[in-house]
Amino acid sequence: MRVKIYFNLHKKVWSVMTYTYGKGWRVDFHSDGRTLFLKDVTFKVSEAGRQRVLRERQKNVHAFAVGTLIEKLPSLSSMDMKPVSYNPYKASTFMCENQPIMTAKYASFDQNRQVLVSQNS
Repeated sequence: MRVKIYFNLHKKVWSVMTYTYGKGWRVDFHSDGRTLFLKDVTFKVSEAGRQRVLRERQKNVHAFAVGTLIEKLPSLSSMDMKPVSYNPYKASTFMCENQPIMTAKYASFDQNRQVLVSQNS
């Protein structure tokens, strides 16, 4: 199932959105402390939303990871996993090792707000 994931600052959990024909993207569920996994991930930032954050100095939902929700990651070495972050005040994209990242083969989203990605299959 294709989903959008973002960190919900009010609930302190990951929110998972699914697309419903005729209604658009809606929050389907929250992670509630469990780690979520995506395959074939694209990191998206709405530049208009980011500009609003910069202008108003107030956060809003404008950055997502989009991918296919899976039960668990394939066997990957922890060496394959790299942290990803997003800060609208520092960069216009998600960042991995001080470089912009747009896609990843796999990503995990844990309860501590940490996002890890792997480019290996």
